[in-house]
Formats: sequence, structure tokens, C-alpha cells
Amino acid sequence: MNNNPKTYNDEKNLCDAVVAGSGRDPRLRQILGMGSHESDPLQAFDLLHFLQKLRKGNGLFQVLTVRIYILSEQHDLDNAVPLARTPIYPTYGSELVHEPALAITHADGSMATDLRYTDTKVVAEPKAMVTIVRMQDKVYPVVVNICYRAYSDVDIIETWTEIENYEKRPITLNRFASAMLPIRRGDVWMTRFHGAWGNEARLVEHPLQRGFVTVKNKNGVRNSQTEHAEVMFSLDGKPAENHGRTIGAALCYTGNYRLQVETYNTDYHYLLAGIDEECSAYHLARGERFVTPVLALTYSNEGKGGVSRTFHRWGREYKLCHGNQVRDILLNSWEGVYMNVEEKKMDQMMADFKALGGELFVMDDGWFGGKYQRTDDAALGDWVADTRKLPGGIEALLDDAKRHDIKFGIWIEPEMTNERSELYERHPDWIINAKNRPLVGGRGGNQLVLDMGNPKVQDFVFGVVDNLLTRYPQIAYIKWDANMSIMSHGSQTLSAANQSHLYIAYHAGLKKVLERIRAKYPDVVMQSCASGGGRVNWGILPYFDEWWVSDNTDALQRIYMQWGTSHFFPAIGMASHVSASPNHQTMRRLPIKYRFDVAMTGRLGMEMQPCDMTDAERDFAKRAIADYKTIRPVVQMGDLYRLVSPYDDQHIASLMYVTEAKDKAVFYWWKMANFVDDHLPRVCMAGLDPQRMYRVHELNRIDKDPLFCEGRLYSGAFLMNHGLDFPYNHKTDVETNGWSSRGLYLTAE
Repeated sequence: MNNNPKTYNDEKNLCDAVVAGSGRDPRLRQILGMGSHESDPLQAFDLLHFLQKLRKGNGLFQVLTVRIYILSEQHDLDNAVPLARTPIYPTYGSELVHEPALAITHADGSMATDLRYTDTKVVAEPKAMVTIVRMQDKVYPVVVNICYRAYSDVDIIETWTEIENYEKRPITLNRFASAMLPIRRGDVWMTRFHGAWGNEARLVEHPLQRGFVTVKNKNGVRNSQTEHAEVMFSLDGKPAENHGRTIGAALCYTGNYRLQVETYNTDYHYLLAGIDEECSAYHLARGERFVTPVLALTYSNEGKGGVSRTFHRWGREYKLCHGNQVRDILLNSWEGVYMNVEEKKMDQMMADFKALGGELFVMDDGWFGGKYQRTDDAALGDWVADTRKLPGGIEALLDDAKRHDIKFGIWIEPEMTNERSELYERHPDWIINAKNRPLVGGRGGNQLVLDMGNPKVQDFVFGVVDNLLTRYPQIAYIKWDANMSIMSHGSQTLSAANQSHLYIAYHAGLKKVLERIRAKYPDVVMQSCASGGGRVNWGILPYFDEWWVSDNTDALQRIYMQWGTSHFFPAIGMASHVSASPNHQTMRRLPIKYRFDVAMTGRLGMEMQPCDMTDAERDFAKRAIADYKTIRPVVQMGDLYRLVSPYDDQHIASLMYVTEAKDKAVFYWWKMANFVDDHLPRVCMAGLDPQRMYRVHELNRIDKDPLFCEGRLYSGAFLMNHGLDFPYNHKTDVETNGWSSRGLYLTAE
């Protein structure tokens, strides 16, 4: 540590330091709570001292403004006056002309709130510093804590808000954003993601213009099937992968949300992010605290790719369950047999998959039922093995798995039930349904959502998992599904006055259940599935190990969906499965190599009936699985570099993963269209050490002759500046295949 550290004891010195380019000064980063690899016991004192000196006027906000400027490398503070006059957490009723972050109806009916700074607290965590800025209304005993967590080993700042009511009676929260982020006007572009069932996480990019851009979800259960609560802002024009100043923001929440960018007649865009308040006004009782979801922020000079790599590291280290443990290769039974689950079929699938090198078998929907046999419209909620299909029950399947030396997993959908079920017959009061309204059913016509705000329902849902894992501790994996939206908006648990709490109460209850499960069963692997990619968000993933990207397993379309998902979520949790040809969703025919080359860019799995494969396909699958075991640590733990986007209409897509030590890399290239006499661009690699030599080995080879580069050594500089050319088609003994793809494994020597 520097024995004579710089001190920034007033606004001018601090701003001068920023303008002078001292944003990289580790001492300054510490004072602003941005994290450092150095441990500094004086941080808390200095930050508190600095804030106390600036507690009057706009000084406090200037500190936080400078934090944002350092984060975004925008050092032009000469034009910061409009921003400095903007409250850090704007409130309704206090000279505000743009959208508020907070709007309160006080106990006496007043709707005006005017916050003033009172004090600051800094709390040290093992690998982070939490700064809590305490503010209070000038008139009413309402306290708002603006919280920041700055990590020491990854460039992520988390921010959230805590609202405390000390009025004599309840107040109503009409708006309660997690945070407001100002972004300097210029040629700023926004990257966001939209979709639908079978077509999730599609990339959308556009410049920010005057007016509003709103990204929101009102599904109630599945909050990432249509829109995503993650966005990027490219500050230097059209987004680029590996260059350009870029801000990334991710709202970490499982329920309804709203991200809104307002471009008003000022020098800034304003991002407000948080829970969607529509039909969700919250009545905060005296002495109660309301905590908003975390908004995670980062900045990179390395474009979208730099933002992605930071979020991936943060996710693996701090959010995703078992984020630093390689994932098993699994076979899921769904597209192989659908609901035609039978004991002999399950045994056969386990044996066949083990012969291919598989490590885990997952029995999907169709295994349960008592009075009602499982169909699309029956038995959901009756979580007992159907002995008509499984005479030996779960025990026999676990014995089979042990005999085949393969792990065993199981599918559940514990938040839902069917009208035709024993659960609904016993507890019709447990479902979400508007008072005096007919039932509104989902999948199959009568699927219903259980009220997770009901403590009895929480105990039941926890019990579904607890009973399975207590009775059958050999179960290694749970696929947790959710296939219905909240469609009849009413709670039989909440009071008449608090019906607007429905959505918030649902997800608070879900969080309680997941916390109980993880406390008791920390080692079980769990997948977040919700009609495919309906729950891919950093709010729910701390309780899960992976997510299902989409029910659409078509390899060509998966490239687009996995491309979008990869912007904020790491490959280690991206369940990507090889399915049959023709594909069951698109009817597209793709060669098995192409399907494996796509699936091997995430957590590899299979979604088919192995006994339906040809001998040649089984032989290829065995070799591909062996190859994946070799490259698995690189793909699942490496840094992602997206090289050529499928959205750029160059008829190819390409990406690669590189280890932190830059000693190994995995490269993938796919042809996205077949045109006669088409010219495809050469792909330059990224992320390698330019001074090192890399030996090239092709993965999943099917050609009669090896690639020209097979076994050769190339410098990292050559591969990044020049790249490699690939034949446009495969040459095999059987046919010339137009749907070509290539995978390379690079090892440094």
C-alpha cells in the first residue's frame, strides 16, 4: 500500500483527479467503493469522512456522479451541471420533471416526497464493500437507504434500495425502482432481448432517441420468455463486440419488472429499473422495510464482449449454484418418449446413454399420478410415482441407474396443479383465482397456478422436493419447470386491501421456498425451466445450477437464441441439447455433427431416444462426447469471445472460449445458409496470447481428409490478425453435406 495515499477532501480535487485520468487510481477506486485488489482498512473511514464533508447541497450526489463517470470513463465534468442537479433517487412531488424512482402516498394522503442525505455506513464483506447512503424525507419519517455493493475481484457494482416506514399508519408505495442511472447523451445504442415460446432471447439493437423505451414483463411467473431484464448501452455508436465503451445492466428479479429509458430535454438519458408497479401498489406497514431487487452494473472498454465476460465471471463466482464446478453430460427423456414414461424404457435409455459416455439421466414429465393418470390436463400436483408405468417405483429406477453407473434426475413442476388432480380436490383454496370469477386454465386447458404467497403452499412446494430427496437421496438432479402465467389475478390468501401485493407476494414466497431447499440440499443440481427459457434471470439463478434456453432444440435456431442468452449468462449454465433429425419443433433436418457442434458450446446434453439413432450416429456421438469431456473446462469456465454474429447476415456465425491463462481455446464456426457460389468471410480469432504458439486440432471430424490446419502450430497474433479459412462443405464417404460446421481445439506450446 502507498504510504502517502492521495486524499480527495473536496469536490474540486476529486473532479480534477477524474479529469486528469485518475479514474484508474486504486486509492480513488476504493474511496468511491469501486473495489480494488488491495485490502485497505482505511476505506470506510475515508469514504465516510469525504461524504460528511459534502453532505450539504449536491455534494453527495456529485460523489456518486463521479463514481458513474469513472465507471464509464466519461471524464468531461465541465458539462455535469444538469446531472449534478438531479437527485440520485428522484422522487415524485419535489420539483421533478421526469420519471420518479419513488412515489409514495403518505398516511395523511400527501403524495410529495423530498429526500435529504443523513448519513453513510460502509460494511466490509469478504470480497466486497457495501456502501449504504441513508436519506430521509424532510417532513415525514420515511427512510430510504441507497445501497451499493462493489466487488473487489470483479468489476460489478450492485445497487438496490431499502424503504422504511416510521409513520404511524401504513404508506402506499406507488413507484419503487431499484435505481436510476444517468447516461450521457451522444450516439448511444441500446441492446436488449425479446422473444416468445420457442424463439427466446432474440437480439434487438437500436439508437436511443427522444422519448421513452420500455422493457417490461407482466407474466407473473415466467419473466424472460418475452422480454429480458438485461440491457446494454453502447456509448460510441452501433454496438461492437470487442471495442467501444459499453455499460451493462441486469435487474436480478424473478417477477414482473420494468426497465425504462427516458430521453428528455437534458444532456442525459435516464434508466429506471425495478419491479413493475402496474397493479402492484404496495402498502408498507409501520416499522416495515421494503427491499427492491438488485440492479447489477458494469462498464467495459471492450464492447459488448467485455460486459459479457464480466457478467459471466460474476455469475460463476457469486450467483450461480456451483458456478465453479464442471457440469455433467446428460440425457433428458422428454423428446425421446414424451409422457410415455415406462420402467423398461427408462432402463433402456440409461443403458444406451451410458454406452455413449453419458453421465446423468433425467426422467422428464409423465412419471407421476395416483387417482388421475398423467396427461397434459391431469395429475399435476400429485407427486407420487405412477406404478402403472413404473411398477418398481423410483426405487427400481435408482437401482437401474446404479447398475449402469449413471446419475439419476427427475422433473417436477411444483408451483402448478391441474383442476383434475387430487391436490386441487383437497385444496381449491390454494390456487390463484379472482374472487367470483371462473377458473382460467393454461396448458391442457386446466392448469392452475398455486398461490406462493400462501405459507401453506410454500410448505407444500418445499415438501415436493424435500420428500423426493429425503426418500431418495440418490437423486442428483431436479428439473424445475413452470408452464403457466398468472391468468386470473386474485389471491385467496391476501386481504381485500392488499390484492395489489399478489405478484410481489408470489415471488417473495418462491424465494423463501428456494432458500429452504438450498439450505437443506446444497449439493443437488437444479435446472430452471419455464416453458423453455421463461426463467433466465439473475434473480432466480442463485438457487439453480443451470437453465433451459428454449423448448426449441433446433440447432440452427439455437445459435440465435444462445447467442442472445450469452450476453449476460455463462456457458456453464446454458443447457444445450442434441435432438433428433428432423427436429420436433421446426422439422428441419441437420446433420448430427452440426447439432453436436452447437450443443457443445454450452452444457452438453441430449434430448432424444438413443435406440432410434443409427449405428453411425451412435459412433459419432460417442466420439463427440469424449471430445467434449476434453474441452469441457474451457467451454464452461473460459472467457467467451463472440466473433461473427448470426444477426449480421454474413451467412456464418462463430465464437470461441479462451482460458484465463490463455493456454487453451475452443473455436466454433457454423454455416448459417446455403447459397451457390457464396463467399464466406474469414474469421479472425480473439482473446489469445499474441506471443504464444497454438497447436490446432479439429473436433468432431467427419471429413475423409483432415483440415489443412490439423496439427499445425500458429501464433496467437496470426490467428487473431489473419484467421483461418475453412472449406464451405464437408467431404465424406457418404455425401457432400452443405450444412457445414467446424470446431477446433487450440493448445499452447
